[in-house]
Amino acid sequence: MFDKWFTLEEQPVTDDDADWDAFVAAHPHGSILQTTDWARLKNRFNWSSQRVWLKQDGRFIAGAQILFKSAALGLVKIAYIPHGPLVDWRDKEQIAVLFNQIDHSAYYHGSGLVKIEPLLWQTEMPPAAWADLCARHNLLPNTDTIQPPNTVLVDLRPSLDDILAAMKQKTRYNIRLAERKEVVVRQGSVDDLPTFNALMQVTARRDGFGVHEPAYYKAAYELFAPDRLALFLAEFSGRPLAAIMVSAFGGKAIYLYGASSDEERQRMPTYALQWAAIQWAKEKGCHTYDLWGVPDAPEEDLEAHFTDRSDGLWGVYRAKRGYGGQVQRTVGAADRVYNDLVYKLYKRRRSS
Repeated sequence: MFDKWFTLEEQPVTDDDADWDAFVAAHPHGSILQTTDWARLKNRFNWSSQRVWLKQDGRFIAGAQILFKSAALGLVKIAYIPHGPLVDWRDKEQIAVLFNQIDHSAYYHGSGLVKIEPLLWQTEMPPAAWADLCARHNLLPNTDTIQPPNTVLVDLRPSLDDILAAMKQKTRYNIRLAERKEVVVRQGSVDDLPTFNALMQVTARRDGFGVHEPAYYKAAYELFAPDRLALFLAEFSGRPLAAIMVSAFGGKAIYLYGASSDEERQRMPTYALQWAAIQWAKEKGCHTYDLWGVPDAPEEDLEAHFTDRSDGLWGVYRAKRGYGGQVQRTVGAADRVYNDLVYKLYKRRRSS
């Protein structure tokens, strides 16, 4: 039996925080998105948070850090568990008890639905098995995702020479070209955040995607750097050409945010940045480097069409495939619905 099941944590700072973060780091499906500081980050930007958990013999064995936000003009309140919950997906009792606590939390916060997005790969849980599990636990699978379900993972366990050798020839060439073209990569500090934000605005205008406000990146840097997050800048003759933010937690590195200018693109600064980030992640003891999002399609389709498509994430797949990683997909998102009307409003908003 579990000796403790449930806690309400209206404030994201408690005596259990260090133990929780250690549990997340050690969990096979753990992620920086389930850490205490990730909740603190979201709490600063219109989300609230609450943690539910199961303990056995005084130790965390399962849990979820839940984020809550109002949507659709405040008429809809949703609950969201990014890269969670953290549970033994083979243990039916553990799953049932944990979801009971998630239900209590959703009710307490007046949420009409909970969206989960576990960092659980289809290689571990095939789609048919995931569909069966969702049916048993009143979850709707194959719903809209917030985090990218399909990604490329680079194995960092080999030597740096072997990691480089596993890359596509063109990618290796571009990394070396950046060095020959006098691109210099350095690790940035909080003083470089205005430069990073300016590059993000350039990238957003050029590529047509949304970015966070500058305060968000500043908060992320302050909460996670230097141990769990690094900012890298690529420069030529002192001019910033590109920048990325990369996290490292629980043996997993993630390419979180990236931006580049319209200048000197022929010098391949983004390739120099990724190579620097890979080296940093390996020094941090990470075993994988997650390139964080490619089109949600099977690898054979990605390989068949990346040369003739540039919409959505297709353009970034062209670059990311070159780093020698493996395409991996999570089981995706699943929804637990408490109010059908709220769920209809939520879906209408997401599709608009």
